[in-house]
Amino acid sequence: MEYLTSPEMSEKWGISSRRISLLCAEGRIDGAIKKGKTWLIPSDAKKPADARFKKNQK
Repeated sequence: MEYLTSPEMSEKWGISSRRISLLCAEGRIDGAIKKGKTWLIPSDAKKPADARFKKNQK
């Protein structure tokens, strides 16, 4: 399995690497592992939905 770091995923997903680190720490990215101070994220991981918004808002 190929892993990417937080800065690499930030370019792919268009969000900051700090936000990706927080998502990993919260367990919202499946398969993410921490190696030392670096988060390793599977290259095929899906970007988590924004928790500020619900799908079916009225």
